[in-house]
This record gives sequence, C-alpha cells and structure tokens, in this order.
Amino acid sequence: MSTTISPPAPTAKAGIAPVNHIGPVDWRRLVEWLSADGVISQEEAQRTIARCSQAESAQPALVRLAAVAMTRASDGKPLDIELLTEYLAKRSGLPYMRIDPLKVDVGRVADTMSATYAERHKVLPVQVTTKEVVVATAEPFISDWVAEVERQSRRTVRRVVANPQDIHRFTAEFFALAKSVRAAQKAGGAASGSSFEQLVELGKSNKQLDANDQGVVRVVDWLWQYAFDQRASDIHLEPRREQGVIRFRIDGVLHPVYQMPMGVHNAMISRIKLLGRIDVVEKRRPQDGRIKTRNQRGDEVEMRLSTLPTAFGEKMVMRIFDPDNTVKDLDALGFAQHDATRWEGLVKRPHGIILVTGPTGSGKTTTLYSTLKRVATEEVNVSTVEDPIEMIEPSFNQTQVQPQLDFNFAEGLRALMRQDPDIIMVGEIRDLETAEMAIQAALTGHLVFSTLHTNDAPSAITRMMELGVPSYLINATLLGVLAQRLVRTFCKQCKQKDESADREALSAFIKPWKLSGGYQPYKAVGCVDCRMTGFQGRMGLYELLTVSEALKEKINTAPSIEALRRQAIADGMRPLRLAGALRVAEGITTIEEVMSATPPMD
Repeated sequence: MSTTISPPAPTAKAGIAPVNHIGPVDWRRLVEWLSADGVISQEEAQRTIARCSQAESAQPALVRLAAVAMTRASDGKPLDIELLTEYLAKRSGLPYMRIDPLKVDVGRVADTMSATYAERHKVLPVQVTTKEVVVATAEPFISDWVAEVERQSRRTVRRVVANPQDIHRFTAEFFALAKSVRAAQKAGGAASGSSFEQLVELGKSNKQLDANDQGVVRVVDWLWQYAFDQRASDIHLEPRREQGVIRFRIDGVLHPVYQMPMGVHNAMISRIKLLGRIDVVEKRRPQDGRIKTRNQRGDEVEMRLSTLPTAFGEKMVMRIFDPDNTVKDLDALGFAQHDATRWEGLVKRPHGIILVTGPTGSGKTTTLYSTLKRVATEEVNVSTVEDPIEMIEPSFNQTQVQPQLDFNFAEGLRALMRQDPDIIMVGEIRDLETAEMAIQAALTGHLVFSTLHTNDAPSAITRMMELGVPSYLINATLLGVLAQRLVRTFCKQCKQKDESADREALSAFIKPWKLSGGYQPYKAVGCVDCRMTGFQGRMGLYELLTVSEALKEKINTAPSIEALRRQAIADGMRPLRLAGALRVAEGITTIEEVMSATPPMD
C-alpha cells in the first residue's frame, strides 16, 4: 500500500497545531504530521516510511521512529525519542514532561493505581496532590482510563506526555519498590519499634522475618542501582522522629529521594551492615566498613560505609567510588595547562614530599589516586597507609590503619620503610610523629604523597611548622603543595550565553590580577537533564605551590602566610580564585560557584 505525503499545512508557519485524533499513535501518521509541520523533509519522510515498512514491530511508534534517527529539517539534528515525545506533546495539545525519578513520591504514586492497571494502559502517575494526580502517558489520544482513575483516586487527572521508555522503566521500578517496602513493613511491623536484639529474637521464632528480610534485600538492591544511575557520590540514610529519609548527594548537592517507615529504615541499615561486615548489634558508637557491588553494566563499584548514632536512631552514609568517575587525565580533573605541566614535573621527582590540601569532599583522594595510577608501573612499588582505604586499587599495596591496635599512620609508615617502597602515600599528616616519619621517608630516597586540611597551599607550610617540624627539614624535603576545590559545571544541554554579563565584574573579582584574552560568559538555565539546576558534573580548581630557593629563604625566617603567598605567586602559583575566574571566562561555571568554593584573595 502506497503512502502519500501531504504538503506542509498552512498552520505550520505559526507553530505546531494540535490535531483531533482518537486512538493509538500510529508511526505512519506521526511521520505524516512531522512532514506536514516541516519538522522533516518530504524526502526524509519517504525514506523513513520505506525503512520502517520493511520490518513489522510491536514497539511503540515513538521508539520505532527514534531507532530510525530521522534528521530535523531545520538543523540536521537527529530526532531522538525525547525530541519526538516533545513534538507529540505539542501535536496533542498536552504538556511535555521528562520524568525525574528524584521528584516522584513513590509511595503516593503506588497508592493511586495498581501496577497491573498502569502496565495495561501504559500510564504512570508522577505527582499526587490533595486535588489532582498527574499521569504520564505516551498515548495522548487515548483517555478512556481517565474517568476510572478519577473515580478511584477521588482526584482530578491531569495528563502529560512522556517518553514511553521512561514510563515502562519507572513503572516497573516504582511499583516494585513500593511493594518491597510494604512487604518489609508488614513483616517487620511487630518489631518496627524494637531494638535489634529483640528483632533477632523475633527472627528466631517468627517466620515473618524471612519475608521482611527478602523485602529489605530488594529495597537495598534498588537503592544502590538507583544511586549509580543518578550519578550519586553519597547515599544518606537518615532517621527522623517518625520516618527514615533517603537522600543522594549529586554534584555536591543533596537531593531527597524517598521516605519510609522507621522499621524499614532500621532493617535496611542492618542489612547493609551485615554486608559490610560491621557489628550489627552495636549501635552506640560510630563504625566503618566497605562493600563491593556491581552496577547495571556489570562494573565493580566500591562503597565506604559510615554509621553514626543520632537522637532518633542510627544514621548511615555510603560514599560511592565508581570506577567510571575515577579519571586519569589531568585535563579531565580540571588542571589548567600551566598547573598540569608543573604538577607532572613534581611527581616525576625521585624523592621528597608532595602535599594535597583542601576541606573534606574537595576531591583530594581522586587527585591522589589518579596521580598514583599514572606512576604505578610494574617497575615501581607504590604503597599506601590510609584511614580508611578509600578504594581498592590492584596496582597499589594498601594498608588500613587500626587505632584500636595502636597501628596509626606513624606506625604504618615505619613498617612501610622496611617494605622497599619507591612511592608512599600517607592518608593524612595529623601529628608531629606522622610528619617526622614522612620526612624520614623522603630523606631516605622515597617520594611521599600526603594530605593536610588547610584553606590554601601556603597555609600547609605554616601548618607543618605548627606541628613542630623544623624549617630546615621542610626545606630539605617539601617539593610542592597542591590546594584544590570542586565547583559545579554548566549543564551542556541547557546552558545559554549570558548577554548581560559584565567583563568588568569578573575583572573586579580577581583584582589585583588582570583579565586578558577571550571571555565567553554563560548562565545556568535548567532542564530535565540537570534537574532544573543548570549544572551537571563538577571539576577541580587548583593552586600549586612549588618550593623554590627563594621560598626556602622565606621559610627559614618563620614568615607569615602572606609573605609565603607573595613568594609562591612570584614563583608561578595561581590562586584558587584566579583558576576559577579562568573557568568562568571559558564558559564552564559561574562567578557565584567560584566565590562559594574558594577563599578570598588577600
């Protein structure tokens, strides 16, 4: 059967007009609409019909056409499933929505309709209020289910058009999660307010606890996979007075994910503690552990566990170390070419101490691991002493300090000195004993990496002096100090040029430095890809101090931080704010982000 393509309708000039259509969306009809509205050319429409006619498929029309990758007439951009969904929404006169799972109250959604009903009609509730329920559908011309949902939920239904693949995926995930939570709550309801000792006794005598355990297993598995999928760096399980709260840290910002009964919250923490080989019964003191699992692609992911007793129960934080996020390239870390060249020169030195400074969560571990991976060849023995071991790396010899056994950083370093190391990483220099052992290792021909908690690079030198390290030993061993921070970067999908940006504002921000060269200011807009924040991902800002002969003379005179900073800048150090300003000029982040992340320049 031949198909004709009608010429563009007159209404296309004024935009895409809604159509009167009833029934499922047919891919042929959709191609005709795309051609009539001038979204694709007639030649592209004919090619698409020819290709799709060759093989019959039960896939939804949007999925089928997205696989063909039609090119848009205006700019030649491929029409992916999101663009096609957005077009269908305009054609149907309904709002378009890209489902953000972090903003869906899964419990309330699952109470609106059954999973069977949602799957049969290919719909998914995404928002529930006291007066209405927002339902996502990929079939905007089918509405015979609306009256029944309004009658059952006693709310007005507001339909939106969403990607059919997202609807299918999240229908399975949301209803499975709600079912698991309900099963765990029901099975553990009798013990939801009990202590773990009572829960264990209940498990010995009550078969219902087995069902509770299975429900909790499914919830925990979902939680991990969900966190990996959302690019979370940390998972927070937080107890409240009446319920437990799950939050993800994404790009440095916490996002609420789910709320659950305290019984399920406690059972989840117990389950995770068992997997992390943590004492499940002990809830009165903080504990640490680690877990290895796999993401949806089958890649191994490590998580570091930390528990803390709070007023309403036990809190747990899981820090995720995804191998995909552990970069090796200095440019990917955020190093400018100026600092990357100087950093490469430092790490190639045969012996000495290199310090990395910054607050918790500023990316020090990622920088150190990425650097050590580059130098850890088969001819080199790289050994570390950490508290805790952040991530297992096969090319390192990693040691965990154990204070309860009087095995601290200093003892670990002392033991490593007898292990014929070439490169040593000390998790942190916290006291004079550890500093002295690091200096001893550097003096005997080893390259030592370590961290300090200081605001900037020059402060690391005065911090070493405050610990009691003599200036002559600092001069003899210290090679350089790298201070760093993390800033959020623009979402590439929605960032826009900022026509109102004032170059003078950026120049004033970095005074007394002067800005030269190109300036491409952008602003954060917000879209579904970045959850309306305008930012996606983070990168490092770096301040690298190298110890020159002139700086050694300053150190000998017990100088102030200001004197050290002036000399370091004269030797080539660029302050953190200047590094941030360069990223602003490149259109990667904003002045506000840099200002909130970096200390002021004196």
